[in-house]
Amino acid sequence: MSTLHNSPGQRKLLDMFDKPSFLEKVKMVGYGLKQPHDSGAYKYARLQITRLLSPLAGIVVPIIALFLLLILAAITPEKRFDMKVNIKEEAVPEELEEPEELPDEEIEPPDPIEMEMSMDDNPMVSAFDAPEQDADFSPQPSVMDSVAIVKSPIVMRGIYGSRNPGSRGSALGKYGGGKGTEDAVMRALRWLKKHQAEDGSWAQKTGGGELFTQDVGDAKPALTGLALLAFLAHGETPGSEEFGATVEKSIKWLMDNLKADGHFKGVGRQGQDAHEYSQPIATYALCEAYGLTKIPMLKEPAERSIDVIIRGQHPSGSWDYNCIQSERDDVSYGGWCVQALKAAKMASLDNANLEQALKKSVAGLKGHANELGMFTYTPGSAQFGGRLTAVGVLGMQLLGAAKEKEARHGLTWLKKNVGSDWEEPWGSRPIYAWYYVTQAMFHEGGGTWTAWNNKFAKQVVEYQTVVKGAGIDGKDVGYWDAVGSEEKYGRVYHTTLCALMLEVYYRYLPTYQIPEQMEEGDFTGEDDIEVEIIM
Repeated sequence: MSTLHNSPGQRKLLDMFDKPSFLEKVKMVGYGLKQPHDSGAYKYARLQITRLLSPLAGIVVPIIALFLLLILAAITPEKRFDMKVNIKEEAVPEELEEPEELPDEEIEPPDPIEMEMSMDDNPMVSAFDAPEQDADFSPQPSVMDSVAIVKSPIVMRGIYGSRNPGSRGSALGKYGGGKGTEDAVMRALRWLKKHQAEDGSWAQKTGGGELFTQDVGDAKPALTGLALLAFLAHGETPGSEEFGATVEKSIKWLMDNLKADGHFKGVGRQGQDAHEYSQPIATYALCEAYGLTKIPMLKEPAERSIDVIIRGQHPSGSWDYNCIQSERDDVSYGGWCVQALKAAKMASLDNANLEQALKKSVAGLKGHANELGMFTYTPGSAQFGGRLTAVGVLGMQLLGAAKEKEARHGLTWLKKNVGSDWEEPWGSRPIYAWYYVTQAMFHEGGGTWTAWNNKFAKQVVEYQTVVKGAGIDGKDVGYWDAVGSEEKYGRVYHTTLCALMLEVYYRYLPTYQIPEQMEEGDFTGEDDIEVEIIM
């Protein structure tokens, strides 16, 4: 350290922080007065002059005034007048406060912008991906679609406003939730956080539990999308204290696994998740992440992924597996596509045919409705059931068609036939069905929602498996397995759907309460809150 201070270069640098001598100050003042008036040197010179003259003026001015009075008294006038003079003591001027010295300001460099890019394009390594200096690692090129890490503000837009911590409680009370439902949600989010893979994803086998006997492949994009949606529904962002890193890693994984053509890696007819349900589900999550946060780097990937859904929509307004053009219309697959399109609309994405796709979707869903008031798997088929009717009703509500007869008849059928008993499950895939039914009832509101909420919420909370103290921070965690003979897709799938059901109170405004201007895409409002995050 002494060597460092004794070096001429370092000594010269340190001398800059010493106070200048009086002579040096005079030179600096002389130099500054010659500079432009808006320059720092000129302002410094003026300040120094003010500092020197202020105390001097307080002493010199009274002395000069007294001296002038004595001179006037000594002069003999031609005529004298008798005058009564009241002599007062000389007023001592108040001592002026000495101006504060300007602080020695250190110019700090701007916050660094950390990025991840391809080795083919100016390779750089993100700060949170960089290995420790002594760690053994093999440098690998980043993928082309890797996420740029920048510091930016996020804004929870008006329609999402009930998700922020200050509004969740009031929304819970207003729509019939409470401490029990919220505790179950927190346990589920902590379970998901604990079982997130290091790369930010979740898989079918994550967290254990029974799995579906049929090989559905590795549906990581779908399950990661569902998990991300559960965190976003709770208002969690990359800036959140407890779940920020979890959310950031999941967004980053989805973006890194999005291909140039808008499809996600590892899915499709030639890959895994053969029906490609991952596409609309993961797209739904990306669109909602951008809509909630407005992080600029999310917009283009969200638009790229939603474009696959827009291009895959049939002239009828419906969809088939893998977002392909065919004669087959599938309401189950289409239900996720509609939710993704709605999220894209709420995020104000700029895809050219987004509005047209939304309008066509209404006709597509109507094509699945039958004379019984139900929605069928494919138009005119005998395959129908409660879960498919719930898909059709929710889809039409989200598209602004809740008053159409198909939606009204479907909702009437659900109110007459839907069941929520965990011991005697409703249909062959009750959790999937309840996910849609809960949202449909909530968006209908009134007595319809109250009656359903009084039945379903207690059941979902009661049948959560709670593991005491098993969280990363020692808090309780909880998950849900399949119900009855339901097809088993793994704990992540069932846990995310159940968590989303219990987050319905504050996830969105009910569609019947959304102002018209919000429906038209203006999602700003007085309840916007801004949070600064690093992503």
